[in-house]
Amino acid sequence: MRRGKRPRWMLKIAEERIDILFRMADREFSANPHRSHRYTELARNIAMKYRVRIPREWRRRFCRKCYSFLKPGANCTVRIADGKVNFRCHECGHIMRFPYIREKKDRRRNKIESHTTKEGTDEQVTVGAHNKCGESRSDR
Repeated sequence: MRRGKRPRWMLKIAEERIDILFRMADREFSANPHRSHRYTELARNIAMKYRVRIPREWRRRFCRKCYSFLKPGANCTVRIADGKVNFRCHECGHIMRFPYIREKKDRRRNKIESHTTKEGTDEQVTVGAHNKCGESRSDR
């Protein structure tokens, strides 16, 4: 039998707990790395149980293979090569690659910031507000 959808307040509490656990892991790493690894594991388990995404700032801070908390310079190495940011875990040797394309991001940001005016009106519409048919959402 399928479970119902969890209430929004429950998901919000789960997100807060995940954030608290990652902040504790960051604070605790220098004194006790094993405890910070455990905090990361607990945060990951909460995210899986409540089906909540881990925020991007914390997603890159743990190894996807051994799930240990990563602190650049202490137990992981960060390198930028070929348009990617490479994180190498010193615990298991796993390399995680994240895309890093500054030029494309800048171009996309400039495209969104530049506004096009509608014909006959002074109303400004962002480029991304149109659907596939070419009409804007306000025309419907």
